[in-house]
Amino acid sequence: MPSDPGGFAPPLQEDTTRVVSLHGELDLLTAPALRAGLDRATAGPCPDLVLDLRQVSFIDCAGLGVLCRTRNRVLARRGRLRLVIGGTFLPRLLRHTGLAGVFEVLPGMPVGVPGAAVAKTVDRVAR
Repeated sequence: MPSDPGGFAPPLQEDTTRVVSLHGELDLLTAPALRAGLDRATAGPCPDLVLDLRQVSFIDCAGLGVLCRTRNRVLARRGRLRLVIGGTFLPRLLRHTGLAGVFEVLPGMPVGVPGAAVAKTVDRVAR
């Protein structure tokens, strides 16, 4: 069951990097709450969004759809989206789904971002 995504912070001023740390599973059950939170995070002009996916254990097509939607929203607003990953799970998933090269993928948090505004994580409690 997804936790309340209401912990997402309100849109910040331009030129402010927003970090959203996610963990657990990004799937059909968590996608609606995640989509709503990321829509709020990318509502303003020129959003600079870093999605920390290092603690994500599973992503299905609904989760990938949210990531693609977020990328499209950010680009339409002349912003920037970066995905922080760890290990081989996400690069392999992106490669097998034909999305390799579509996202800006980083192996760790970008320099200067740790002090950025951090939104509450979206989690799914085990059933």
